Amino acid sequence: MSRVLGVVDSIPPGRVMTYGGVAAQLGSRAARAVGQVMARYGSDVAWWRVIRAGGHPPIGHEAQALAHYHAENTPLVTTKTDAAYRVDYAAARWSPPA
Repeated sequence: MSRVLGVVDSIPPGRVMTYGGVAAQLGSRAARAVGQVMARYGSDVAWWRVIRAGGHPPIGHEAQALAHYHAENTPLVTTKTDAAYRVDYAAARWSPPA
């Protein structure tokens, strides 16, 4: 748990990682386990910086996350046909230094 939260805590403002990216950083493929840790203990870290693989914010927290993304100038993608948004993962992706 603390290792997951440590990785999340290291993500800089305006940047993101996927659940799978956090798991990979820890030498694992357990993206769902990262999601479970974030659901239970993630409120004390920048939870909005961990996104789903398609660039979408955590389910059920889209409005709260959007406020954080705007405040941090996180690159977003929106469509004219849909009120939804997603993070521009190609522009906002963060990889910790080796």
